[in-house]
Amino acid sequence: MTTATTHPVAVEEVTAYLDGEVTSAEARRVEEHLAECAECALTRDQLRATSAAMASWSVPAAPAGLDAAIGQRVSGAVPQQKSVKPVRMGRRRPWVLVGGGAMAAVAAIVVIGAVLSYSTSYQRSAAPEPMMAPAPAGAEQGSTGQPAPQAEGIVGGAAPEPAPTPEQGAATSGAAASAAATGPMIARTASLTIVVKNITDSRAALDRILKQYQGYAAQLTVSTAADSSPSLQASLRVPVSDLPAALSALRALGQVQNETQGGEDVTQQHTDLMARLNNARETEKVLQSILQKQAGKMDDVLAVEEQISQTRGQIEQMEADQQALEHRVAFASIDVQLTEEYKAQLTGSSTPVGTRLRNSFVTGIGNAGSSLLGLVVFVEEAGPVLLIWALILGLPVVLVVRRYRKARTRV
Repeated sequence: MTTATTHPVAVEEVTAYLDGEVTSAEARRVEEHLAECAECALTRDQLRATSAAMASWSVPAAPAGLDAAIGQRVSGAVPQQKSVKPVRMGRRRPWVLVGGGAMAAVAAIVVIGAVLSYSTSYQRSAAPEPMMAPAPAGAEQGSTGQPAPQAEGIVGGAAPEPAPTPEQGAATSGAAASAAATGPMIARTASLTIVVKNITDSRAALDRILKQYQGYAAQLTVSTAADSSPSLQASLRVPVSDLPAALSALRALGQVQNETQGGEDVTQQHTDLMARLNNARETEKVLQSILQKQAGKMDDVLAVEEQISQTRGQIEQMEADQQALEHRVAFASIDVQLTEEYKAQLTGSSTPVGTRLRNSFVTGIGNAGSSLLGLVVFVEEAGPVLLIWALILGLPVVLVVRRYRKARTRV
């Protein structure tokens, strides 16, 4: 802890007080503190003792013959130098004017370039940004303020998942109920990257696997490029009880290059959702009873009906969230990427040799013209700047070298 934090008067202020460098008001404040604080008074006495000791010091006088001895040593050690005539630079006006004009031109070019770049950047910043389409109400959050679950299997956010079949719905509710009764609710996910021999046969096998395990494809894309192997990307949904068997069947399609599995515990999220849903249903019952007993003004009746409508909307939204969450638990998500083995094909060019030679010659002429034009553009853009810098740096150097050579010849 420093003195400044424990005493209202710092050591520097005590030193200034002893040296007489403070005002009368500050001197009174320091004196009052010194009269009350023994530690600061001891510091003052130590400072006074130090000042008195320093004042008592004395420096002995130098010997009488010291100056003469130093003069003799210096005169004997330093040899006599040959006198050199001062070099006169002569007239300086011509090259000074040239250098000054060149510097002024450079400054003007720099200022103009800065103004142009600033105007360009300002126009870019002032350009209106493309308007984004507003998100539909309730797309990001539910009516209760909680984040709405993202729809799985959407390609670019364009299409929702297909509705599950009645058998899948029954499996969803049954699996969710059993999971809630036996343990935590886990949303299973998996990802597979497989190299197959034939993409067409593998797609047919993929359809058979989905049919066998009562799953469905939330999204499927097949791409075939001319210079690469065909590939298939799909987002599959299978019952969580059949996930190990479905993964084994998918691995048998070809050589697995990458596989990942994961799980998300949504038990707390489901519990909170059910609690809010029960509260909303109780609120709806209370509002219904109030509406049945209400016999007052029409405005009050309309207000109760509006509140009932809002509560009903919240209940429907939470029920949809509940079904989506239970569907995530009941059906595991598998992202599959199938790539066919690359097989290079030897294909001859259909273009005649004469046409190819003519096209190559035309391309070479075009490249030569482009390179020549680029050189001309470079000279036009950088030529003035290089010339100005050559004048600024080269002319003074040449003049100084000439003066230096003349001065050496005179010496």
